[in-house]
Amino acid sequence: MQAEIHSHDFTPSCRVTVNGVNLHYELYENKADRNAETIILIHGFLSSTLSFRKLIPLLTEKYHVYALDLPGFGQSEKSRTFVYKLSNYGELIIDFMEKLAINQAILIGHSMGGQVSLHAAKHCPKKIKRLILLGCCGYVKRASRSVICCSYIPFFSWGMKTWVLRKNVKENLLAVLHDSKLVTKELIEGYRKPLTEEGFFHSLIRLLRQREGDMERKDLQSIQTPVLMIWGREDKVMPVKTGYRLQHDLPDAKLIVYDDCGHLLMEERPEDIVRETVSFINGDQHVPYSEPS
Repeated sequence: MQAEIHSHDFTPSCRVTVNGVNLHYELYENKADRNAETIILIHGFLSSTLSFRKLIPLLTEKYHVYALDLPGFGQSEKSRTFVYKLSNYGELIIDFMEKLAINQAILIGHSMGGQVSLHAAKHCPKKIKRLILLGCCGYVKRASRSVICCSYIPFFSWGMKTWVLRKNVKENLLAVLHDSKLVTKELIEGYRKPLTEEGFFHSLIRLLRQREGDMERKDLQSIQTPVLMIWGREDKVMPVKTGYRLQHDLPDAKLIVYDDCGHLLMEERPEDIVRETVSFINGDQHVPYSEPS
């Protein structure tokens, strides 16, 4: 089934309340094809819809595209009631789809957003047609009990803020991009702004306390949804060996690895990602994947 799109016009920036949490999302409709398939973009840790800025114009040539800020991030509510677990984020994606009458969608998740996408597919496989995981987070354990206990110490939020901002935004971007020339003033400001949102660091602490570990092998093996994984070989945040391990544990997964590319591969290889995405969605049988060296 294709996604049902409401008949009235949308502005790109929208808000909706799902399970008591106010969410910000952007909707880009494909006016040329009302029956086009729907893609939902799910960002990673310390990020927002901004991370898909180069993919969106390319994807909207063929698809309806939703880009969502997860609770606690971007322009979405820094909720004090939402339980910041990956499984809850996954269920929220399904509930978001129900709220907006999206019958079925393809999810594109980056980093932590990849784990969220996997949880959504596990929670309600009939609504998720395919998964495209970009530098997907994997096999990260839950925070230690001692760290969680420390999070209740007064002024811990100040320490958390210091930890996140110990490098300036430019240095953080240089760490996730292989090509340093892509770190522009516009990009720096775009990533800096959400870090100043009121309540952001309190949400971050809740995520630290409540986030369970990433999916284990038995859970990954239960996901029958077709998966395309794309990785940067120079990814310093989530090394490519994680991609090979996920490829082994997921029943129906292909892996593509780009040379000279880091963790924020949507900035470095948007055209290639969209080309592989279109091929994968169309069910082409010859999607290439790299072998471990």
